[in-house]
Amino acid sequence: MQLTFGDAEGLGKRKQTRREIFLAEMEQVIPWQQLLGLIAPHYPVSGR
Repeated sequence: MQLTFGDAEGLGKRKQTRREIFLAEMEQVIPWQQLLGLIAPHYPVSGR
């Protein structure tokens, strides 16, 4: 059976999982650099 252009277009795509959707939303909502800046002074640094 030969693939049509319409069939070939959808081959590489898959449905996003709930986890992937959640993590993508969190990346947009939370200012990660500011949050890490607040946490960094209290986070222990290993001496190794």
